[in-house]
Amino acid sequence: MYIIIVGAGAIGTNLIEIALKDKHNVAVIERDPKRAEEISRHYDVLVVQADAASAETLKEAHAERADALIATTRDDATNLMAVFLGKEEGIPHLISAVNNKDHLILFEELGATAMENPESIVAEHLYNSIKRPQLVDLVTLAGGAQVFKATVTERSPLVGKTLRESGKQGKIPQYTLIVALERAGKLIIPSGNTILQVDDLITVFSGERASDELVKRFTG
Repeated sequence: MYIIIVGAGAIGTNLIEIALKDKHNVAVIERDPKRAEEISRHYDVLVVQADAASAETLKEAHAERADALIATTRDDATNLMAVFLGKEEGIPHLISAVNNKDHLILFEELGATAMENPESIVAEHLYNSIKRPQLVDLVTLAGGAQVFKATVTERSPLVGKTLRESGKQGKIPQYTLIVALERAGKLIIPSGNTILQVDDLITVFSGERASDELVKRFTG
């Protein structure tokens, strides 16, 4: 896969490392000369030191053969223009960070996949690490839904019951699903007949923000 990354800040740099680790070809568009030079020294990627809001810049980055464009700058105007030009060039997958939620609709109208305010997502993740240290990998999705991992303890009222029983008894709320569990190093895709055991590491989808009461039912 050939990926064009617009912006070589914290998000862009991490994307470069992830893409290269997965053995993809990467081009980076970075306006700042010092940052562009630094990226060129450290990574085996094509670096275009120029403004992304230019059709010529995308052509220099070989947009005609790109499979995806990911815009990561802190300037929504730059990201939006890069996405627009990417669409004009026929790049199949357009993705962008969106710093101001009021601009989301503009990216969506271009058919881009938009991630709202990545810094806010990181801040919320760090806050949840303090507030609920018993949860792992808590992610908030669109509309307030959340996915998290938790370890079942002997204090959980769900231990020794099937998921179907717990659901019928109201111990697992509606719109809450246990989508996977890890037990003794093995991954299990649970069914209604699965019986929860102590030390199961469960992955939970909650259709709304997970309440303290919900977390307590799993962790005790």
